[in-house]
Amino acid sequence: MTSSPADSSLSEVHGSVDTTSGAGKPLWKRTLVYFGPAYLVSVGYMDPGNWASDLAGGSQFGYKLLWVLLMSNLMALLLQSLAARLGIVRGRDLAQANREAYPKGLNIILYVLAEIAIAATDLAEVLGMAIGIQLLTGIPLIWAVLITLCDTFLLLLLQRLGMRKMEAFIIGLIAIIGVSFLVQLVMAKPPMGDVVSGLVPRIPSAAALFIITSIIGATVMPHNLYLHSALVQTRKIRRDDKGIRRALKLNFIDSTIALNLAFFVNAAILVLAARVFFHNGVTDVAGIKQAHQLMEGMLGSKLAPILFAVALIAAGQSSTVTGTLAGQIVMEGYLRLRINPWMRRLLTRLLAIVPAVIVILFFGEDKVDAMLLLSQVILSLQLGFAIVPLIHFVSNKQTMGAFVIPRWVQVLAWLITAVLVYLNGRMVAEQLVEYFRTGDNFVVMMLGSGLAFFFAVLLIYITVYPLIRKPLSLPPSAPIVHPEALHALGAPIVPAYSAIALALDFSRFDQTLLAHALGHAKPGTRFVLIHVVESASARIHGKESDDLETRKDLEQLELYAEELRKLGFEAGTLLGYHSRAREIVRLVKESGAEMLIIGAHGHRGMLDWIYGQTIDSVRHALKIPVLIVSA
Repeated sequence: MTSSPADSSLSEVHGSVDTTSGAGKPLWKRTLVYFGPAYLVSVGYMDPGNWASDLAGGSQFGYKLLWVLLMSNLMALLLQSLAARLGIVRGRDLAQANREAYPKGLNIILYVLAEIAIAATDLAEVLGMAIGIQLLTGIPLIWAVLITLCDTFLLLLLQRLGMRKMEAFIIGLIAIIGVSFLVQLVMAKPPMGDVVSGLVPRIPSAAALFIITSIIGATVMPHNLYLHSALVQTRKIRRDDKGIRRALKLNFIDSTIALNLAFFVNAAILVLAARVFFHNGVTDVAGIKQAHQLMEGMLGSKLAPILFAVALIAAGQSSTVTGTLAGQIVMEGYLRLRINPWMRRLLTRLLAIVPAVIVILFFGEDKVDAMLLLSQVILSLQLGFAIVPLIHFVSNKQTMGAFVIPRWVQVLAWLITAVLVYLNGRMVAEQLVEYFRTGDNFVVMMLGSGLAFFFAVLLIYITVYPLIRKPLSLPPSAPIVHPEALHALGAPIVPAYSAIALALDFSRFDQTLLAHALGHAKPGTRFVLIHVVESASARIHGKESDDLETRKDLEQLELYAEELRKLGFEAGTLLGYHSRAREIVRLVKESGAEMLIIGAHGHRGMLDWIYGQTIDSVRHALKIPVLIVSA
């Protein structure tokens, strides 16, 4: 675990999709290269947590809450477009922008809240996938939950295949979900008149407010704002006004298409629940499992419940990928802390699995759907802490320049925020009042009231802070050098170093590394040739090892050193033992080298896990320049 010096959001894939090299290509190809980020975002709007909310709304109130989905979708479209604007124009994701604009202590709180939102999201994904696996196989839910650990490293594979392939994978899962529900809707044959009437805003009863809030929480998700502001930066665009405007326009189109697909899925679930359950007088559908069990009998087809379970697994699997990316963005953005992706994935998944296992073991599987609904309410309560800073950032003319959002968009964004905060506040107040009336645990009541008051004050503070302090002023995404300063540098030169370390592995690639080292040398440069012995003896005996491999490796290093001495340079040799990354770092530090040259061999798949991590570990542990030479 190391502090990351990189300022690029999702640095592994930052600017990896080039939109500037489309000269001569058809217009549709030059346009499609922008499409993709919004589809990764959209899966968060159709994850299993949405299913629980939509099923509850449709089975209890028929089509009457369909308007909530439409309103939530329009809210999401506006907010996601603002997040994309921040990433495109400022080159900052929302977490980075918060870190640079708010006090450190406040950022720690915002970070914790963001992690709670991501944990709640992953909880919904774990439970949804587990339920889908159980419905298809019949295995106990506790085992299905543990099976979800197997997808922990899926993100690593997808990232190594490239951003476009990851996007294609997610779009494929979305297609599975969409086709599954389209077939089920055709079977259900809902009356279109009743469906259209559900778009008229109304609140059927006070009991519907909890469902409305959970639907909004499931639709407009805070982690998606962090995610979108980072994903748009995977596109390398022209940084002039025309290039930025084109990127904003095409990303808005991308968001519109992707979020409308998500709206179709959510509306299909609610309509399906209304047609199959509410219309048949079954208004007590407790959750996903019960809906699956009743579907075959009410639709008269064995295909419907199978499609339902398959779509559920696809929704959970697609959401788990984007949830991990959001966690990486939040941790790196707020804390400038980067951990290995597999560790981040495992941490996120364990935060979701542990509470799920505890609830199943101690309270039974019947409480799982209540956990799904609760996870969505938690997400809804986090919304204000992501939306308010976002609106401040994109409304700031000093940092956004010509791309600041118009006044009417600002008013609309603040109005949406007010509606969301009001709904959340009303729900919390009603729950507290109800608990005060029926509860008898004074400590719990006081703790709940204190937390509600704290979060209310915190939300007010982050809202007014930019207004009472100096204007938000974020540093640009890249250093700006004045032309005179560039002129003063004179002709480009290759930096020369007095002591250069080389990590050699006795392959044909060593010659390339030595050539680069000579290019950075000057008269009197001292070379330090390093090799790590990984024989069985070296693993056991360390520097006391004296096997044939150790002696041969030392002889080879001396041959290289002798050639450098013939060229007039000082050259020394050092052997490390067993742990490649740790030993390279130790030897470089002990040698006093000013620069390290190391080779990247382009390993893929499992070999990259074995070999590729050396470079990341070494470069983060050293404070000197590290030149990575690709094979």
